[in-house]
Amino acid sequence: MNMNGIVARIEELCAIESPTGMTMAAADYVAGVLDALGVKNWMTRKGNVVAELGGEGAPLALCAHVDTLGLMVSAIKPNGRLKFSHIGGISDNSIENENVIIHTRDGRAYEGTVQSIYASRHVFAGRDQCARDTDNMEIVIDEITHSAEETRALGIMNGDFVTLDPRTRVTESGFIKSRHLDDKACAALLLEFAARVKRGETKLGRKVYLMFSVYEEVSHGASAGLPADVEDVLIVDMGCVGGDLEGDETRVSIDAKDAGGPYNYQMTTRLIELAKQHELEFAMDVFTSYSSDAATALRAGYDVRHALIGPGVFASHGYERTHVRALESTLRLIEAYASECSL
Repeated sequence: MNMNGIVARIEELCAIESPTGMTMAAADYVAGVLDALGVKNWMTRKGNVVAELGGEGAPLALCAHVDTLGLMVSAIKPNGRLKFSHIGGISDNSIENENVIIHTRDGRAYEGTVQSIYASRHVFAGRDQCARDTDNMEIVIDEITHSAEETRALGIMNGDFVTLDPRTRVTESGFIKSRHLDDKACAALLLEFAARVKRGETKLGRKVYLMFSVYEEVSHGASAGLPADVEDVLIVDMGCVGGDLEGDETRVSIDAKDAGGPYNYQMTTRLIELAKQHELEFAMDVFTSYSSDAATALRAGYDVRHALIGPGVFASHGYERTHVRALESTLRLIEAYASECSL
């Protein structure tokens, strides 16, 4: 299996800035890869990329998302620094001292850093223990500006998108560390799956679509755009790691239930059977503070069966980490499920 190629694809995807609402570059990248593979694809009005991979009967949609967490300028402060609002469920504790880029509406980009408003211990002794939240943090722009007027003169305004440095690293031991592994690791897996199908290395047992959604982090990614004939939806998204969960970064997670409710019994049970049959390293878990494009699609009224799998990802919505073993097991489980005719 081409794990080096998958890891390289993850690095490329993570380097593309695509917070929810500013996903054009990531969607174009995915469409370009599919075009190069000769896979029919189209973009919905909201920006989801949908592809028809091939096969016949009992249509299955495999779904990942390419939108990520981010920030947005919510106010320009009198000192020229920026207040910000969250895009998606980001934790302020995880972004302190993070390098960012502010994107203006007229195409300019400025570097900056997220800092506590009490950043210097030598100046604010004792106050540096304040809560990390949007009232106590700000974006310091790497330009000479001391006032709101000087910042506005840079072209910066409320509503500008702010992207986080992914800081992608790959270790010799097989770990991938980066922001935005949720869900660009899984998008890379679906692109590799498409490539394997086109090369004849993977046979489809049914009609298969791919969908790459762009509003998942704000809970309406798959609310539109699924082809009308889809019967089953397999979401490929990160598996949570930590606490009393069974999953870890080396295994594929199968989600039995999340905040959106239980996943389809028959689909989930079959995924468990296939994981055992193919001797995959897997974990069964319940993610109580997690929801996915499956719940979005069901709330939108799609009459589909649904399930979710994905590589275990540590420190979700922070500086995340997974392992090539989890990526390989996830891809093998996708192949095993898509090779069958139907439930």
